[in-house]
Amino acid sequence: MKGIIVRERLNREKSEELFEKAKGLFPGGVNSPVRAFKAVDGCPLFIACGDKAYLWDEDGNKFIDFCCSWGPLILGHNNRGIRLAVAAQLGKGLSYGAPTVLENTLAELIINNVEHIEKLRFVSSGTEALMSAIRLARAYTGRDKIVKFEGCYHGHSDSLLVKAGSGLVTLGKTSSAGVPDSFAQQTIVIGLGDSAAIEYVFSQFADQIAAVIIEGIPANNGLLIQEKGYIKFLREITEQHKAMLIFDEVITGFRLGIGGAAAYYGVRPDIVTFGKIIGGGMPVGAYGGSKALMSMISPDGPVYQAGTLSGNPVAMSAGIAALKQLLKPMFYEKLERKTRGMVTAVQQHITQQGYEVVLFSIGSMFWFSFSTQEVMRKAEDIDPSSMHRHKLMHKILLRCGVYFGPSGYEVGFVSSAHTAADLRYTVEVIKYALGQVFQEDIVQ
Repeated sequence: MKGIIVRERLNREKSEELFEKAKGLFPGGVNSPVRAFKAVDGCPLFIACGDKAYLWDEDGNKFIDFCCSWGPLILGHNNRGIRLAVAAQLGKGLSYGAPTVLENTLAELIINNVEHIEKLRFVSSGTEALMSAIRLARAYTGRDKIVKFEGCYHGHSDSLLVKAGSGLVTLGKTSSAGVPDSFAQQTIVIGLGDSAAIEYVFSQFADQIAAVIIEGIPANNGLLIQEKGYIKFLREITEQHKAMLIFDEVITGFRLGIGGAAAYYGVRPDIVTFGKIIGGGMPVGAYGGSKALMSMISPDGPVYQAGTLSGNPVAMSAGIAALKQLLKPMFYEKLERKTRGMVTAVQQHITQQGYEVVLFSIGSMFWFSFSTQEVMRKAEDIDPSSMHRHKLMHKILLRCGVYFGPSGYEVGFVSSAHTAADLRYTVEVIKYALGQVFQEDIVQ
């Protein structure tokens, strides 16, 4: 096993104790549902600290981290440049509720390097950015309906917690209690990659559709990389019918590259949203577009949106320090090369062993699909019954000191902090874990 350390049993004594206490304090014992480890074995790990590519839990277990706080920690944990910038700001105050030069500096770094953004507004989360983008699109077009895609997640605002109905093209159904049906009726949900469905939607509702919204690269429900021709088609049909095209780049913005998925596809969205990566991993979001469009936002225009912590100086200082590192020459090329090396080594092993698993990747993102389907573009391509294999793999990886997000639908991330040795070890661990997973299938 080439030096792999396999714990017979992962010590979770302190995590289990803390989780029992947390269950009396928070719904399900957590402050975000996926943290509850319901899709995998055991109780959630309570993290004590992180540094570079590593996490340590409260029981002292060390892990190579490929969750990276669900993506934004592209520079790894406890990055020195970010840490020093935050420490410098802490001595000046945590929050003012007033403008600072830091907001200007971070905004200029984004606007000067993302060609389809002329003005932006900082908020405190990706959900808030998407909620605000929807409101802006509705105000600008004077229309109410939104078209979204099954399998794309855009935060937990009412208009977007909607799933597809039973037909090819239907008005949405609420996917959460507490969301009024009237909200869902303003959201049309269709399958990804279906040009005919989009054409039909516009033939029926063209004068009612404010916007089409899509994840830059759908990565909240598998890694569903879309064909470039399809994304360009979305741009063309929205322009034709004077609807907005919203790119949710909360995951892909500054992760896939400086220009995000918009640059990858070669399209110019009307509105783009960003998440925590622009704040160095701190609670930040933003939405932006053309000057004319953004002039609709208060206090310039009639679209109200506000936030006491928007442009928080600590988060802004972290974001400036992070983006300055991301803008260094060849940063993304080096990171993609590193990721590709790991993915290629694992995929070669999968092919040699004949395992029923495909490893999808783009940029510094990757995802395991336990099937033999080599192209996946729609949520329905994912077989829910395959998730038992991910559950077993996740358990084995933890015992070997490798941490993936606790859900088989979530993607993994490589950071610049992962060393060649980290990745070599991870490759060997994944090979071992896959061997155990498929051996278990044979036993069963």
